[in-house]
Amino acid sequence: MDSVKRPATTPSKSRIARAISKVLHVRAITGITPSDGLQKVKTKDRIQGVKPQDKIKEMKPHEKTRSSKPQDKVKADFVHVHCKLGEKEDEEIANRLARKSVLGKIFASISSIKAAYARLQFAQSPYDAEAIQSSDEMVVSELKTLAEVKRCFLKKQFDSFPEKSLLTYDLQEQKNMVKTYEITGKKLEYEVKLKESEITFLKEKLEECKKENWLLEKRLNASGSLSVLDNLHMSGLSPHHFVPVLRHTVRSIRTFVKLMVKEMQSVGWNLEAAANVIHPGVSYCKQEHICFAFESYVSKEMFDSFHIPNFVLTNESLPEHKHCRRLFFERFTELKSVKAKDYLCQKPKSTFGKFCRAKYLRLVHPKMESSFFGDLTQRNLVKSGEYPETTFFSTFAEMSKRVWLLHCLAYSFDPVATIFQFKKMCRFSDVYMDSVSDEAFLPETEPCLAFTVIPGFKIGKTIIQSQVYLSKA
Repeated sequence: MDSVKRPATTPSKSRIARAISKVLHVRAITGITPSDGLQKVKTKDRIQGVKPQDKIKEMKPHEKTRSSKPQDKVKADFVHVHCKLGEKEDEEIANRLARKSVLGKIFASISSIKAAYARLQFAQSPYDAEAIQSSDEMVVSELKTLAEVKRCFLKKQFDSFPEKSLLTYDLQEQKNMVKTYEITGKKLEYEVKLKESEITFLKEKLEECKKENWLLEKRLNASGSLSVLDNLHMSGLSPHHFVPVLRHTVRSIRTFVKLMVKEMQSVGWNLEAAANVIHPGVSYCKQEHICFAFESYVSKEMFDSFHIPNFVLTNESLPEHKHCRRLFFERFTELKSVKAKDYLCQKPKSTFGKFCRAKYLRLVHPKMESSFFGDLTQRNLVKSGEYPETTFFSTFAEMSKRVWLLHCLAYSFDPVATIFQFKKMCRFSDVYMDSVSDEAFLPETEPCLAFTVIPGFKIGKTIIQSQVYLSKA
């Protein structure tokens, strides 16, 4: 087939159709109607060689506005309102930044005052005049700054660049806080050093007090401590003479208990377990109250058979009652002014020597002595009638002497002084008991007797209270 050839010239009909479609396309874009100069565009543009769409692009803004539709006006109004709202928001943001800048400056000044005040306090001790003066000037300066901030805020005179000022004030506040912490740290270090020096001083003072107490205790436990009873006669005996002898006896018991506990600790004894063996199930108010259990154990053994005239010496024969009082008073007078160790060396087979030997073998268990000293040398010497040259036995002998003297004095009275103690869980009595710890008398608790530490005594109608340890019922 022959191909259809397109004519060299476009028919006038198709040319007109293309022109109309272009005009309609321009109208859809710009909103210009054909009557708004379609013919002018055609004729003039043909002469000058300018295309219609290029001419439309070169139209002036006021011509485009005059030919706009109503919806274009609405869009313009919306843009105008949106611009106004944006301006208000920008203004609000600027005001907010300005207020934040003012607050930042206030906090920076307050932190400076705080740092200066901390430095002022630290300069008080040890006294530093220059630091005090500079800190005082800093406080005054910052107070003036705060007054200036108040004036500017009331007059609405804010910083020109609040963002930059805010960062500056934040940095200043952080630096002041660091200064405050550094000064506080230095103050705490100084206080620690001061406390350490106080602790050292108190330790030295404690050692001095211990030495003084040891000397006083040694004097009280010495034989000459009962010199007030040198001119005492049996006819002039009264309960007032019995009380000081009892006090010296209790002191000697406590001295021996301290030495015994020290020996226990040196060989690694469990003190709580040992105390629980002596008095099971007792709840102690304080850890150091465990020593009362050992004191109770020693006093119980030492005062055992106190109510019997010949004490533990069952084979000893005694005279009749009238002469018996005289015998006990003479024993008291003979021994009270002599050291126990010297008396035992002079009269190793005396009645007191027999008493001391019997009490040692009963109080100091072989396992205890072997644990303390590694062997039973002391025990064997005591059994053979000799007396060891050790601190442990010397302290025990002095305690035995005090108990022996108290027994002799008790049987010098007429009627004889009697001993008493109470069983566990008895109700507390103010008349017959004296608590060794005040912690038992707590609110809403009913204290009961846990065990007797030191027994009580009765001389005629006079009652000397028993020392007891109390616990909660």
